[in-house]
This record gives sequence, C-alpha cells and structure tokens, in this order.
Amino acid sequence: MAEFQWPARWPDPAEPLWAADLAAAIRPRNPAEAALIACLGGNSPYLAALARREPHCFDVLLRDGPDRIVGDALARLASLTADLPRNAVAAALRQAKRQVALASAVADIGGIWRLEQVTGALSRLAEAALGAAIRHLLWEAASRGDLTLARPDDPETGCGFVVLGMGKLGAGELNYSSDIDLILLYDPAAHPGREEIGRTFNRLAAALVGLLQTRDADGYVFRTDLRLRPDPASTPLAVALPSALIYYESHGQTWERAAMIKARAVAGDRALGQSFLAAIRPFVWRRHLDFAAIEDIHRMKRRIDGRHGGPQAGCGDLLGYDLKLGPGGIREVEFLAQTMQLVWGGRAPDLRDPTTLGTLGRLAQGKYMPAGVAADLADSYRMLRRVEHRLQMQDDRQTHSLPATAAALASFERFLGEAGQVAAIQPHLARTRGIFEAWFTETGQAQAAPATDRLDSDRDLLATLRGLGFVEAERAAGIVSGWRNRQLRALRSDRAQALLGEMLPALLAALAEQRDPILALVRFDSLLSRQSAGVQLLSLLVRNPPLLARIAFVLSAAPALAEHLAIVPGALEGLLVPPSGQQAGLLRLLDRQMRDAGDSEEAVRRARTLVRGEAFRLALAQMDARLDVDRAGLARTALAEHVIVGMLAQVAREHRARYGRIAGGGMVVVALGKAGSREMMDGSDLDLMLIYDHPVSVAENASQYYIRLTHSLIAALSAPGAEGPLYALDMRLRPSGSKGPVAVSLEGFRRYHAERSSTWERMALSRARVVAGPPALRARVGRAIGRAIEPPDGARAILLRDATAMRARLAADLPPRGRWDIKRLDGGLMEVEFIAQILQIAPLPTTGGAARVRHPTTRLALRRLARGGALSRRDAALLIEADRFWRALQSMLRILFGAALPPTLADATPALDALLQGMAASRTSRLQSLDDLQRQMRLTAAEVRQTFKRLIGDPTRPTLSGDDHD
Repeated sequence: MAEFQWPARWPDPAEPLWAADLAAAIRPRNPAEAALIACLGGNSPYLAALARREPHCFDVLLRDGPDRIVGDALARLASLTADLPRNAVAAALRQAKRQVALASAVADIGGIWRLEQVTGALSRLAEAALGAAIRHLLWEAASRGDLTLARPDDPETGCGFVVLGMGKLGAGELNYSSDIDLILLYDPAAHPGREEIGRTFNRLAAALVGLLQTRDADGYVFRTDLRLRPDPASTPLAVALPSALIYYESHGQTWERAAMIKARAVAGDRALGQSFLAAIRPFVWRRHLDFAAIEDIHRMKRRIDGRHGGPQAGCGDLLGYDLKLGPGGIREVEFLAQTMQLVWGGRAPDLRDPTTLGTLGRLAQGKYMPAGVAADLADSYRMLRRVEHRLQMQDDRQTHSLPATAAALASFERFLGEAGQVAAIQPHLARTRGIFEAWFTETGQAQAAPATDRLDSDRDLLATLRGLGFVEAERAAGIVSGWRNRQLRALRSDRAQALLGEMLPALLAALAEQRDPILALVRFDSLLSRQSAGVQLLSLLVRNPPLLARIAFVLSAAPALAEHLAIVPGALEGLLVPPSGQQAGLLRLLDRQMRDAGDSEEAVRRARTLVRGEAFRLALAQMDARLDVDRAGLARTALAEHVIVGMLAQVAREHRARYGRIAGGGMVVVALGKAGSREMMDGSDLDLMLIYDHPVSVAENASQYYIRLTHSLIAALSAPGAEGPLYALDMRLRPSGSKGPVAVSLEGFRRYHAERSSTWERMALSRARVVAGPPALRARVGRAIGRAIEPPDGARAILLRDATAMRARLAADLPPRGRWDIKRLDGGLMEVEFIAQILQIAPLPTTGGAARVRHPTTRLALRRLARGGALSRRDAALLIEADRFWRALQSMLRILFGAALPPTLADATPALDALLQGMAASRTSRLQSLDDLQRQMRLTAAEVRQTFKRLIGDPTRPTLSGDDHD
C-alpha cells in the first residue's frame, strides 16, 4: 500500500523548543512528517501528548492517513463484547477517543478533511462509544436480574431504553472538545411487572455518565450534559417516555422545539427513539407559519448577550472574543438557521435538516433566504468553526474565546497557519451580525417600516390618517382607537398591543394606498374581531412588512377573499412560501400529514389547513398576475387529487378495520368536470364518480361494502368547517344520476353505457380521469371509460343534433343570471366546451380514431382535433383563445366575488382594477378598462356562437332527438 501523501506545508511552531522535544521523541522520516511533528509539538501540548501516548497509532496515521485510524477505532468499539469487565470497556473507550482525536485534528490542521468530515468523525466516535457503553451496562443490569433483555445477543434492540443525541451530536456536528448533550428515555411498558424499572434505568444513566466523563490515567471519553431533558430541575436523569410526551405536549417551549430539530436516537433502543420523535413531531413542526417563535428565540439570544457582555458596537477588539456566543458568532448563524426552520419547517418538510450548513443550503434552494446571504453565513460558519477547533486542540479545553492578550493571540495565529488570519475573522463577524440584526432586531424592523412615527395620541392618530389621505379620517380613528384600547379580544394582551404598535404605521400606510382605504380598514377590523388571540397573526405581519400591502389589496378589492381571510387568517401563510417549487413541497407535506393522521377526522383537519392556505395563495397569485389561469388550474387540481388519494387511503383503512376486507376487490375515484380537465377554479366543486370491482364469488355483500366506503369518503371530503366544506362534491354524473347508488360496480358501469348512456353522458366522460385507487383497477376502469365514449357507427349526425338540442334546452331552463354568468352566456364557456366534447365523441373518419383526438383538458383536446383534421387551425385557435379568455374571466370573478356574481362593475373600483390585473397573466394584451373588457366579451361570444352554429348546429332552432337529458 502506498503511503498517505501529507501536505509539505504546516503551520509554523509557536514554541520551537516544544517542537524540538516532540521531534526527538518521534523521529520524522521525511520533510513533510518533520513539518507536521513540528506543528503539533510547537502549537498543541495536547496533540503532542497524544502522539507520544499512541506511537503506533501515530505511525499508522503517518503511513496510511486519518481515515484508516478512524475506521479501525470505530470498528474496535463495534466489536467490543458486552460482557467485558467495566475497566476494560473504559480503557477501550478512552483509547478510541485518543486515536480519533489525534487523527481528526491532524486531518483538520492539514486541510485533508472538510469541516463536515471532521465533525462527522467526532460525532461517529461519540455514537460508537455510547453504543458500546450502553451494551455493556444493559448486560450488567440483566446479569444482576434488574431487567430482562429482549435480545441478550444484541442488548440494545428492544431494551426499552434510548439515548437521544441532541445539539451538535444529534446533528453530527460535534466540535473538537465538545460536550455531548443527551436525553435518556425509557419505556416502562417494555418491562411489564418490574415496578423498580425506573430506578434501574436511572442507575444505568448515572453509570453511563461516569463511564464516559470520569478522568483516569487513560483520560476521559466525553463530558456529558443531560440538562436538555424535560424539566431537568425536577426529573431524574432517565425520564419515563409517557412523562416526556406529556411534558412536550403540555409545557414544551420554543427553545425546546429548536433543540428537538437536531434530536436523533444514537444508542440503545433506536426504534423506541424514532417512535418518540415521531410522536412529538407536531410539537416541533407546527402546521402554521410560526412567526411568534422569532421573538421567543430573540429573547433567548438577548439573555445570552446579557450573560456575555451584550452586543458590542463592533468586532474590532478580538482579544478574548467569544467566537460562539459573541455578536456575529457561531450561535447567531445557528439561531438564524433554526429559527427559519421553526417558522417554515411545518409547511416545508425539505427544511427539516438537523445540520446548520445543510439547512442554509436548503433555505437558499427553496428561496426562503437569498442565496448570497446563505453563502455568506455558511462561509462565516466554516471559518469560525475552524478557528474554534484550533483553539480547542491546544489543550483539549471546551473554549470558544480567542486569547486575551496580544502576545497570546499572535502565538495562536501561528497555529492558524497564515498571517492575517485573526484579522480575517472580523469581516465574518460583522457580516453575520448585520444579517442577524436585519432578521431579529427592532433595528431591522424599523428599516422595513415606513417613516411614520409612533402614534402616541388620538390627535396624532387623526392627523396622521388625514395626512395619509383617509377621507373618513374620524371613522378610521375610531376603529384604530378601539384596537389600542383593547376592545377586541385578540388585542387584550400586552404582547399583542406591543406588536400592534410596531405594525400600525406600516398597516395604515398600506391601507392608504388602496382605492378605498376605509373599506379596507373596516375589513381588517373584521379580520381582527374574529380572532381569539392576535399574537400569532400580528407576529406574522410584523415580521413580514411587504405582506401588509398585499393584504390591504385583498381587503380593498376582493370581498370574497377578505371574508375568507377573516375566517381563516392562517391562509395568509400560503402567501409567504417562496414560489420556487413551493407546491411540490406542500404536496409532499400534505401526503405526510394525511398519512400520519390518527383517523379520518384528523386527516380532514390537517388537509383543511393546507388546502385553505394554498387556495388563498393561488388566488392572490392570480390577482397579482403572477399565475395564469392554466397553471392555477393545474395547481388546484393537483392539490385536490392529493387530498382524494390521501383521504381514500385513510377511510379505506378505517373501513377495513370495521368491516374487514373483500379479497380481490377495490374501488377507484374518477374525476370529471373541471377536476377531470385539470382546470379547477377557486371554489370549484369536485365532480366525482366512484367505481368498484370484486370477484363474482363475493358479489352478495360487495355492493353494500363499497357503498358504505363511498359514504365515508364523501363525508370526509365534504366535511364542514367554519369556512365551509373541505370540498363541495357533485356526484350527479354517475350512471342514473342522483337517483342511483353513490357507487357503481365496474360491470354495472359497462352495462349501463352499453345499453342506456346518452350523448351528454358520453360528453361528460370525455373529461373523465381515474385519480385514485389500486393501479390495476384504475387501468381497467380507464379502458371501460374509453369504450363507453365510443359512439355507434354512423352516429355523428345524431350526436351533433343531440348536442345542439341540449344546448337549446339548457338555455331555456337555465338562462344566464346576468352579463357576468360566463358559463351560460350565448357563446360563453359552455359552448366552447360543448364543441370540444362533442367533436371528441363524434370524430370524423379522417382523424384516424377517436382516441387520437381525445384529451380531458379542453384546450389540449382542441389542439388534437385540429391536428386530426376535425377542426380547422383557424377555428381551433379561435376556440382555444376563447376558452382561455372565458376561464380567466370566470376564475377572477370567482376569486373576487365567490359564488355570487356581481350585479354590476364600474370603472375606477378596486374590484375592477384587480380583475383586469389578474386577467393580464392570461391574456396576450392588457385590458385597460371596463369598456375594453365588455368589448372583448361581446366579440368572443359572437365568434364562439357563430362557430358553434357552423360546426355543431343552431341552438336557437333545435332539432328534436330521442336523447333524454334529465
């Protein structure tokens, strides 16, 4: 084996006599080894002592490199038998520590390993040492008869006792002379009948601490810190798992949530540890965006600053500077990363990375933090950790402070390897401190807020409102004074009042920018009046000043969204999620939340929170012209499909537990209408059909079984809430309509469409998609739908007459409710969809087969029809443009006004401004006024009506057919 190639350049020795002393004891074989030995001997008494104590290890290190040393040491720990005497275990642990400490230090100093490799090696050592110690202690306890091991040959598995690694150990980021933060838990249920099991595990915990941190002739392994356990002042070293769960659910604090981000089962019963961490996941990762946590973390940092001299004006004087806790230090980088995880991680599982550098990378990748800021913080973190390690390597002390005298600091700089390294620390500290202040402190908030000063009196308030342009300033002042006088329940606490004071100037300035400021203010008052507590909402607004302008826009322009926001203020969270890849992360979170729900009711609650937030985000993105109607439809449909899939899985599990399983059977969900065409709008119903199949041998009970399952699924998907059902369902497109059973068998579906189906049912099936259920059954149902759509030979003329007659009957029975009833207008959206649907089920022979021109999405079906020759390119382009125009207009009307159509719209109103702006994303040219919009509506309707007459028939002179449209 070739010898390891060490670098020739090493830091110069600060103490040449020490260097010569070590060189005399360990003779170098070449200049590179001589430089390394001089560096260790002349800078670090601790490392020099390790090299002397472990000459064979040092020789192998010089020859084969650090990976060999670490690998061999960890392998020896893994192979330790549990029945060794205590002193032999202690000696083996301490030797492994010496060898890994030496190898990782040399790899760090020589630049052989990156920071992650150094901290990873130290963390793996701690984990291996804990495992070896726990195996031995469990074996000892079992030998005394204190407990019974589930696996005597593998004491850790199923032992009911787990070691959670916290802090840097949990994250795999141990520093060179780090304590290890542990939480020790045991499960009494794993040892039934043993009333003294708590005492047993507490004796074991005390023995573990002693085995690791007691200093003897061989040194020590790791100092341990158990103070992160629940309520450490009143709990024993080892805490019963049920007690820990109750504590976190009832009394857990924000700093404990932050600590649990890094928690990891590192020894003992790891399965028990993983189940515990899964159980407290809702405590750590809140479903809502938790901006209130920012102030909690900031208060904790202020307490740290108070204990360590407080924030300094600058970082110019580095004598004695604390690189960990000082301003701009390591802890501020960690706090920034963890706080942003607490805020966003509930909605974005991708951010749940225990490592600091990993988290910074994920924050930048997800656009939660500017990439440049994340890169600056990562650079500072790496640099400060490197210096911290070098400080600790000198004497194996857990220090983070630079030397306190100029001479000592100059000597230490030699160990860093290059002149000017100490001065290079200052820019990193200053940059990190600036980022930290911008995120956390009042200074950062003041920069984000407008120049309006505090409004200390009613007279000041009235003058300010008049200056901002509020026409009804007295009325506005009365509303705001009520807030400040704590008339609203949400604003009665001192903290809520403090947050209101911070937010108020920016809020009033944002409202004043609207076309109707007093209307927006009244709606914001309605929002606040419906909150039981205002801290969470106000914290979110204080920490996100740009959000105020968007909320003011909504409150002024969109009455339906304003009402929704008042009922569901958490919907605001969807606006803060960065746009890059945001829905993919939300859908993964939705899948996980529903999968982990205890029952269907909990699944509904979890889904509702995410669905409402995402619906609000998509609506405002359309209003802002950041999202066109096509992409919005795809996003809403994807959201609904994930809810359907997750809810079907949940109710099916509960159904099987109650009624058993039908062997070989299954049920699928078919989406039709706008859900089938992937064109869902704000508030769209879900048009669904449920089809089941089963072996003939179990036909007797299958129908009732699947009808019950269907009712459960319908109840879950349409579960009511304060803001209405999760989704409004329409099941009338199933065979036999509302008169038949809610679920139909596959055989019944086939038979119905072979014998009785009408033209309108075939048209509806042109938008059918199977979205949930067993894959094999989904494929069978998909083929059955394709066959059901196929028309009889020579039926084209009949089908066209049927479509014409149906349009005429709908116009007579369900005429437009006004000029804004986009769907039912003559030449409106319904006629575009009729053309696409009927031409798909009644294709010309030249198209090469019906399947080639079909697509559930209207615009894509029109393109296929043009390619197949069933439509001219001119007609297809006209209809595609009309489809897009009508859907964009209808979608914006839904967003602004909900299900109620506006009786009228006038120029120079906030709603019209919002409507025209929102349509801009879906139009090639911007509509400037109400006249522009109405002109475009008339032109589009006339063109669509003429095309319908030419291609399908004249619905004003219907031809009767035998088709029954009821």
